[in-house]
Amino acid sequence: MKRSPSVAPELPGYRFVRLLGSGGFSDVFLYDQQLPRRKVAVKVLLAENLDESTRARFVTEANVMAQLSTHPFIVTIHHAAVAADDRPYFVMEYCSGPSLADRYKREVFSVEDALRTGVRLSSAIATAHSVGILHRDIKPANVLTNDYGWPALTDFGISSALEEELPVHTTSLRELQREAREVESSGSRGVGLSVPWSPPEMFEDEPRPDVRSDVFSLAATIYTLLAGRTPFEIPGRSNGSLDLIGRIERGAITRLDRADVPPTLVAVLQKGMATDPGSRFGSAVDFARALQRVELELGYAPTAIDVPHLAVAAQPRTDDEPEDETRARSVVTVEAQKAQPERIEVPPLPPKDLDVTQRRAPAPVVFHATPHEERTVARPEAVAAVQAPAEPASLTAPASAAARSRRPMLLGVAGVVVLAVVVGAGALISTVLPTPAVAPAASTGGGDSGGGSIDVSVVPDAELVSAKASPDGTSVAFVWKNPKPKPGDQYQWVQEGTTDPPAVTARPQATVTGLTPGARVCIDVTVIRDGRTSANPLRACSS
Repeated sequence: MKRSPSVAPELPGYRFVRLLGSGGFSDVFLYDQQLPRRKVAVKVLLAENLDESTRARFVTEANVMAQLSTHPFIVTIHHAAVAADDRPYFVMEYCSGPSLADRYKREVFSVEDALRTGVRLSSAIATAHSVGILHRDIKPANVLTNDYGWPALTDFGISSALEEELPVHTTSLRELQREAREVESSGSRGVGLSVPWSPPEMFEDEPRPDVRSDVFSLAATIYTLLAGRTPFEIPGRSNGSLDLIGRIERGAITRLDRADVPPTLVAVLQKGMATDPGSRFGSAVDFARALQRVELELGYAPTAIDVPHLAVAAQPRTDDEPEDETRARSVVTVEAQKAQPERIEVPPLPPKDLDVTQRRAPAPVVFHATPHEERTVARPEAVAAVQAPAEPASLTAPASAAARSRRPMLLGVAGVVVLAVVVGAGALISTVLPTPAVAPAASTGGGDSGGGSIDVSVVPDAELVSAKASPDGTSVAFVWKNPKPKPGDQYQWVQEGTTDPPAVTARPQATVTGLTPGARVCIDVTVIRDGRTSANPLRACSS
């Protein structure tokens, strides 16, 4: 039975407006802050839950959110204190938009919106990981929408430090069995708490999650936005917690039935939700970059990855230095590629109606020995191409009227003659030439009578040629090759273990500078062709 909300506390400098929501340990209210004037959300602990462990967890959440408040995709915390009635509270940014949980239940997310949301949330999660914090409860309900329509991650109430002993906060088997009995007795079926987005390691007797556990929950969240349901939920079947845990542990992800979702995106989400943590993306940034590659493949502008700039520490300023130290900001924007002298256009993928693309230019008449290719000869485009010069160019003015009167008949006769010649020639060729055992490579297969070949080739993977360090060891020059190059091919490379943005180059080589002598450095190289990327990035490392 749902509890009644608590009474909003009297807070100096704030005026109560209304209840925003209720949770298991707290209520969230909307207040008007008097100075500075703005609307804020105030999270207040319930009086009946004021034990030492709850207070400690509440303080931890406030401190964690304060560390991460400057990130654009994490809810900002403004203030924390204890009310006059002894209830702890903290004041945070008011996000006026719906949560992702509310949105996916009533609207269909576009692929572009889901990709953009995934990259932005990856930025927020990578930022938390960079200061040693696991969120451990990533799900659509914990992602709000701010006034600008951006996602805002919240509810760090069960987060933990990466190096500390993990306080087990998950659903035990005993609790699940009790829930199953309640479902059986009530006849209702539903998805329980955070189980649908939790990785399998969280259901072990002694769970030991790491950053890849948050990656699992994030991938499950993006899947939910696209599917309109959780990844392991089967429509029309029982979807209680025990059912879901069994499917999660088996890796039985329900098929994503959306024609507009490319297979590459499905593969990225499946890797993010792999049962074995070692098979997932190693970090939230790696997951974000995989989503960026899908954006490039689909012709979308890549979403920036906003992560802390941890490599450069702010230095004390001397009196003779200029007032420009604000460049060392705590958060930097990582673009998908560095600025280039020439603008790089990513062409969109061809429309799904491939026949429309084929009809943009007259298809050439090509004779093949197979029966289904003979039918291609009689296509209207081919006949029209032969009929085009039927009108003589040497007609004089006096004869033009008579020629016009005879033109329909001549065109008809010419068309019949041309068609007869074409069919006869095709029959003669099929008689003289032997029938090949395999259809021509340019054919799209199957008895398809459509003309014009379609490039369905796979983008080749780059191959390493050399990785040579400079004499002083401070730089490494990498050279690779494209085994099947085509005009317009480009290469995207990024240094492993850094937040530097990927670079795009037209030449199969790159140099990494600023290294510590003797340090091992690796880069990942991807071939880009017509908006598509090679499936397996080349991992090249110095010796």
